[in-house]
Amino acid sequence: MKIGREKEALVLFVGDIAIFAISLYVTLFFRYRDAVSLDLFTTHLLPFGVLFLVWVLVFFTAGLYEKHTLVLKNKLPTVILEAHIINIIIAVLVFYFVPAFGIAPKTILFIYTVISSPLIVFWRVYGQELVSPSHKQNALIIGHGEEMKEIIEEVNNNSRYGFSFISSIDLNEIDSLDFQGEILSRIYSENIQVVVVDLASDKVVPFLPNLYNLIFSHVRFVDMHKLFEDMFDKVPLSLVRYNWFIENISLASRDAYDFLKRGMDILISIPLAVLSLLVYPFVWLAIKIEDGGKLLITQERVGRNNSLIHIYKFRSMTGNDQGNYGVQGKTQLSVTRVGKWLRLLRIDELPQLWNVLRGDISLIGPRPELPTLVKTYEKEIPFYGLRHLIQPGLSGWAQIYHEGHPHHGEAVEETKEKLSYDLYYLKNRSFFLDVKIALKTLKILMSRSGR
Repeated sequence: MKIGREKEALVLFVGDIAIFAISLYVTLFFRYRDAVSLDLFTTHLLPFGVLFLVWVLVFFTAGLYEKHTLVLKNKLPTVILEAHIINIIIAVLVFYFVPAFGIAPKTILFIYTVISSPLIVFWRVYGQELVSPSHKQNALIIGHGEEMKEIIEEVNNNSRYGFSFISSIDLNEIDSLDFQGEILSRIYSENIQVVVVDLASDKVVPFLPNLYNLIFSHVRFVDMHKLFEDMFDKVPLSLVRYNWFIENISLASRDAYDFLKRGMDILISIPLAVLSLLVYPFVWLAIKIEDGGKLLITQERVGRNNSLIHIYKFRSMTGNDQGNYGVQGKTQLSVTRVGKWLRLLRIDELPQLWNVLRGDISLIGPRPELPTLVKTYEKEIPFYGLRHLIQPGLSGWAQIYHEGHPHHGEAVEETKEKLSYDLYYLKNRSFFLDVKIALKTLKILMSRSGR
C-alpha cells in the first residue's frame, strides 16, 4: 500500500523550490529595498536556480524526500539545518570559484542564509500538514506480534496517514472471540472503513468469508505485512517462508540492470581507487612509525553463491585476527592508535575499491560476512543464506537504514533485524535504488556516522 509517497515527495519538492525563490526575493528586498526590479531578481535567479537543483539533490541525499516516519520526524529540524548549511557552503564555493556565474554576492549570501534557514525549517516542519489527509478514516487491525504494535504506533502518532486505528484484534486471542457477534458489530458500530489484516496467518483463514462480505459494505482491506514493508522499508521476518521467496525473489537474467550496475562500479571505483593511492604513503608511514608492521591485510568473506572471497584492508589492529575478533592464534590483539583513526575516518576500507574493480564485490549490496559468523547465523536465523544469492557490496540498504547493525562479533538478534533490510534490497533491487544507496552512503561518510 503506497501511502501517497509520490504526491508527498512532489509537494515537498515544489515547496522547497518555492521557499528557495521566496527567500531570494526577500533577501534582495532587504539588500536593495525599493530598487528591487524584475531584471535584478532574474539576474540573481538564473545562477541561484542552478544551485536550487543542487540543493534539492542535497536534500534528497539527506533523506528529506522520503516518507516522514516518526523516526525521521523526530530528527527533522536537525537534518534540515545540517543539509541547508551544506547548501550554503556549496553556494559560497560556486560563487567564488566559478566566474561564469557572474556574481559574488557576499552580503546577499549572508542575508540569504539568515532568511532562508528559518523559512525552510518552518516549511518542512509545518508544511507537512499540506500533504497530510484532512480527514482520517477509522481503521481496525487484525494481527499479532511486535510488527502489529509497530504499525499501530506509527500510524496513530503520525499525521501523514489517511487513517487511524481505533481498535485492534490479537489473532492469538481470536479463538475466544465471536466473529459475528463481536468483530462485525465493532466494525459497523465504530464505522470502520479500513481493515488491516495479517493475511499470512493461518488463524485468519476461517474468517475470510466474513471479511469478504465486508467488501460490499465499502470496507477497504490492506495486507498487514505489505503495509509494514512500505512503512519501514524492510521485510517482516515473520512473513518469510518458502512461499515468500517463490513469490518475490527471481534470479532470472536482468541484462540492463547488471550492465548498469557493473558500469557504475567501474566508473566510480576507478577514479576513487586511483585517488586513494595518494593516501597510501601516509598510511604506510603512520603504521611504520607506530609498530613497523604490514600495511595491508586480507580477510576471507562469503561472497555470491557462498563462494569465498578475499578482501583487502589497511591493517588497523596489531595483527590479523581473520575474524576471530581480537585473537590471532594465542595472541590477544588490539586496535592500534593509527588503526583507531583509520576506522573512524573509514580509511581502512579504501583498498576494497580494488575488490570492486576485480568483481569480488560491488559498490552496493549486502555487506559480506565472515565465514565463521555465516555458519553460526545459518544455524540460528532461518533463510539467512539467501542473502548470498547476490553479490555483496561495500555499502548496502542495511548499512544506511539499520541503526543497530552489528559491527564486530556475533550478534544474532541484531543480525535478524539486519536480514530484514537485506531481504528488502534483494526483493526491490534496481539501478535507481543503488544510486539512492550510493548517495546516502556519501552523506554517511561525510558525517562520519553509521560505522
